[in-house]
Parts: sequence; C-alpha cells; structure tokens
Amino acid sequence: MHELFYSFSLPNPLRWQDIVDILIVSFIVHRTIILIRGTRAVQMLVGALVIALLYFLSTALDLLALQLLLRSLLSSILLITVIIFQDDIRRALTEMGRTPFMKSGSLAADNLTQIISAAVSLSRRRIGALIIIERETGLQEYIETGFVIDSKLIQELLLAIFHTKSPLHDGAIVIKKGRIHSAACVLPLSKNLAVDKRYGMRHRAALGLSEMTDAVIITVSEETQEISVVQGGTITPMRDEEKLETVLKDIFLIQEKSTPFWKNWRKRKGTK
Repeated sequence: MHELFYSFSLPNPLRWQDIVDILIVSFIVHRTIILIRGTRAVQMLVGALVIALLYFLSTALDLLALQLLLRSLLSSILLITVIIFQDDIRRALTEMGRTPFMKSGSLAADNLTQIISAAVSLSRRRIGALIIIERETGLQEYIETGFVIDSKLIQELLLAIFHTKSPLHDGAIVIKKGRIHSAACVLPLSKNLAVDKRYGMRHRAALGLSEMTDAVIITVSEETQEISVVQGGTITPMRDEEKLETVLKDIFLIQEKSTPFWKNWRKRKGTK
C-alpha cells in the first residue's frame, strides 16, 4: 500500500528558480513576437512550421523520398535563417543590447527649435531634406559615407546644406550630441514591401535606417511639402509645426520632465 502511495506522489513543489525561468522565457517570447510582428519573418516562420509538419507526416506515413528531401532542408535551416534574416537579427540584437539603465540621447530645447525651424522653412521652399538625430545606437558606418562637418547646430547652416545648389544637399545630415556631425550621408533603403507607394526614396531610406537603429529621422518632401518623423520603422506625418514640436519634445525632452523634483528645487534655490 505504501509503495502504491509513493508511486502516485505529487511532483516536486514549484521552486523560485522555476518562476524566474518561466518569466525569462516569457519575456524572450514576448520580445520576439514584438520584433517580428508586421515583418516578413512572420510568413517565413509559418513556412518553416509547414515544412516541419510535412516532415513529421512523411515520417509517420513512411514516405522515404519526401522524408529525405525535407531532412536535407531542415538540416540547413539555421544557415538559411541567418542569411535571410540577417537584417532582422541585427535589429533584434541591437534591441536586446538596450537596457532601461541606458540614457536615451537627448537634445537641448534650443537645438530642437533650430531643427524645427529649418524643417518648416525647407518645407515652405519645397526643398527635400533628411535630418537624422542619433540616439543610443551609433551611426558610424553611415557617417563614414558622408562628409564630416562638426559644426554648431543652427538653422541657417541646415538650410544652406540642403539648398539645391549645395554640393552636400543629396543625402542625409547626421546630428550627434547636439552638433551637425556629417552631411551627404547614404542610408540603407527599407526592404518592407508594404510601404505606401506615395513615399519615394527619401522616405524609404529613412525607414531603412529606423528599422535597424533607434535614430529619429525627420523627412521633408519637396513634392508634397509634408514633414514626417520616422522612428522604429514607422512614418508619422506632421500636420503642422505645433505637432512636430510636440512629437520631438516628447522624444528628446522626456528626461527633463522626469527629473526628480528635489533636483529642480536645488537648481531653483541655487539661482536665487
């Protein structure tokens, strides 16, 4: 009787390590779903699952020829995945490398004012522009495709660079640490086939960079005079200057808003 009781005894109780294990795996699965959502990786994942299902069916039904073919395909599936999804893997690793303890790149309010004024002025003059603001992810490989300027961020210089008769107008400007770092930089085009057809190469280049980095890109269309903010693979048209100012301040001045009240009190006390 005792032997029968022990044979049906409950498994080991849940350990705290099991809870941590479940949470980590859940977080990894959640982040993976977010990263591949809306990309071609979803269709490729479905295709891989179909191939795996066919392989198990061929094994169960003893279909030797099909089983041999699918086995050869599945044996090299890892290499195929790396080749096809090299851009997505790179983006995923970059996302994983960011931690909550890293500070996002920020700009002074005066720098944002210069950028906004320049974008609005370029739009009114029907001059196209690509303005990249670097954040946590370094943009050195794209900076190297252009010309280093390393100048103070002022509206007049932005307008001069993007003027149609300027030798540096064809390309993107990179703003780094509150300064105009480089101009005429070449960006990778987005491979997303679902991009709206009304967007041209400038917007596709902005999308391509935003899909691989956390940079914020401001685009100005010479045809429609539309100003857009591109971030995280999404194009957001700005209906007016106030909307552009609100969006950029929400992105770059968030740290100032979240500064502990006692630090602001010390600053105010020190200025008295």
